Amino acid sequence: MLIFNKYYLLFALLLLGVEVYIALYLHDAIIRPFGGDFLVVILLYCLVKSFINFPVLLTAGWVLILAYAIEISQYFHLISMLGLQRSKLATLLLGTSFSYIDLLTYTLGILLVIIVENLRISLKKF
Repeated sequence: MLIFNKYYLLFALLLLGVEVYIALYLHDAIIRPFGGDFLVVILLYCLVKSFINFPVLLTAGWVLILAYAIEISQYFHLISMLGLQRSKLATLLLGTSFSYIDLLTYTLGILLVIIVENLRISLKKF
């Protein structure tokens, strides 16, 4: 099941660039808080699909579970419990504040992945 898919990797790198741009330069009330969360699950999905050939729903499901787990860890202040609140990398990767809206944006991002992937697969059949 290990593979290398350059298209998924290129798209993941493109999304990473967009995420970095959002983090560094956008300080608005919509794209920074919601767009970044929407895109991060798509980025993770593409990163996994770059190296592992799992079915769409399985990959999307595990990425969504990971995103939910990280968000829920914020609810329980895992960063503080681990003593990592001063680590910029830990706070960047795990976040610091729980939000139900984030759970929704992760879900919407994964739904877009599933829709696009199913369209891509069905168009290949023709």
